[in-house]
Amino acid sequence: MAFRASHRHARISARKVRLLADMVRNKPADEALDILRFQPQRGAVMLARVIESAVANAQNPDHPLNRDTRRGRALADLVVTTATVDGGPMFKRMRPRARGMSFMIRKRSSHINVVIEDINDLS
Repeated sequence: MAFRASHRHARISARKVRLLADMVRNKPADEALDILRFQPQRGAVMLARVIESAVANAQNPDHPLNRDTRRGRALADLVVTTATVDGGPMFKRMRPRARGMSFMIRKRSSHINVVIEDINDLS
């Protein structure tokens, strides 16, 4: 069963967070959180919070995917199967340049999506 979490409109470039997403993809959830905890990048905190949210969804016994068993999943059994970072909308600003010209400044945002699955369901 796939448990999802996302952070939409994160005020960081998708390119910066993709490097971190590549590090934690296909890793156990607790190991992925440990990896991100010791990374100096600002995007590591954002990605870790999305993973923690997906883990909380998996551990919630009232979640619709847990209704048949009425129990939450253990953290040790959860694996980050998908971690994608897509570009979001941009704030566009103009910067004055020489000879009356102007250049566009793009303040980028991103959508961070994480899918966590139980290792017992993958087999």
